[in-house]
Amino acid sequence: MTPHVIEPDPQAGAAVKAADRAHVFHSWSAQGLIDPLAVAGAEGSYFWDYDGNRYLDFTSGLVYTNIGYQHPRVVAAIQEQAAKLTTFAPAFAIDVRSEAARLIAERTPGDLDKIFFTNGGAEAVENAVRMARLHTGRTKVLSAYRSYHGATSTAINLTGDPRRWASDNGSAGVVRFWAPFLYRSPFYATTEAEESARALQHLEDTIAFEGPATIAAIILETVPGTAGIMTPPPGYLAGVREICDKYGIVFVLDEVMAGFGRTGKWFAAEHFDVVPDLMTFAKGVNSGYVPLGGVAINAEIAATFDKRPYPGGLTYSGHPLACAAAVATIQVMEDEKVVENAAHIGENVLGPGLRELAERHPSVGEVRGMGVFWALDLVKNRETREPLVPYNAAGEANAPMAAFGAAAKKNGLWPFVNMNRTHAVPACNVTEAEAKEGLAALDAALSVADEHTA
Repeated sequence: MTPHVIEPDPQAGAAVKAADRAHVFHSWSAQGLIDPLAVAGAEGSYFWDYDGNRYLDFTSGLVYTNIGYQHPRVVAAIQEQAAKLTTFAPAFAIDVRSEAARLIAERTPGDLDKIFFTNGGAEAVENAVRMARLHTGRTKVLSAYRSYHGATSTAINLTGDPRRWASDNGSAGVVRFWAPFLYRSPFYATTEAEESARALQHLEDTIAFEGPATIAAIILETVPGTAGIMTPPPGYLAGVREICDKYGIVFVLDEVMAGFGRTGKWFAAEHFDVVPDLMTFAKGVNSGYVPLGGVAINAEIAATFDKRPYPGGLTYSGHPLACAAAVATIQVMEDEKVVENAAHIGENVLGPGLRELAERHPSVGEVRGMGVFWALDLVKNRETREPLVPYNAAGEANAPMAAFGAAAKKNGLWPFVNMNRTHAVPACNVTEAEAKEGLAALDAALSVADEHTA
């Protein structure tokens, strides 16, 4: 792809910003305190503003542009589908919808061969939980504290981070537990084996005290994303699978962020040889070009609704434009070996590069991740592991992380910053040169974070 020539147009940018501030209500924001960047365009791993500033996107949008921005084959597929059939109701069999479902089912583990399409990840979680409850006849769902599952009513109640608090009405039948995280272990573990064993015992104890016969599902992000990219220790997910089988609980893996190449496999579950009963997806399925998500369903749960209607649906389920984008994206990922590239970049560029940065920067407490899915846990003190900013910090308390983020942007890198962490989550087809460019910008920005260490 030929690099786009950026032609600054500050006047146009000012008009876009003015219209945004007058009419757009932004998510997760105090409307009067934000100053959104006016974006003029994007291509590949980069985007730029109207002043001519170009940024390497180490966020992949919201961790969804897995094949980068404006891939010509996917753009063409959307255009061709728009000319053929822009939309059609979900009750009909449509060629591109069927093909998208087939391609997804071919790549999901085990017998997750039926696909229920949604408009995004939160709706996928919403429907997966509904399916589990109807299949089991039970109500409760267990989810982890360090998690994010979406912003619809059920999904936000399942979420473990502070964005849940304002909407936590306690009526969704949700019970939370601690999933493993050795760096900040709630179980006083010192090894991965201890962390895994103790986390599994804690989960089984929670089930015992809640009543196994009341629990419909356990939902886990295969590799938690926004909460910190905490790769589960060996044996943990397999242990959860065994617990679910023991008590007749539906095992739901949320692959909305970790799926479609992000971890160097089509789905992160492949790293752990685990097959869930339901798997949610979205984001990378079509690189976010047209909103699409879904639930991959195993044979047993699908059979529950062979003669019994499934009481759920969406007007735009399996939207033809979104499905055309998914078909093209999956084909691009196959032809251009995007999944293999993500694995290569993680193993040979990002992983070693981030660990080298950690050796030189006292603000980096831990590096963790795989593929193009990495987190740096930033700390005030490596010995005590005190986070660089307090949990859910805002305003002045968050100044060190704000300074880090500003320094990254000054160096042409758009960073993913959440609480005391920065995540390195570029496109799955990021090049070695681009990844190294991002590492250099992180190096400079971490020097600013270092100023706040003890």
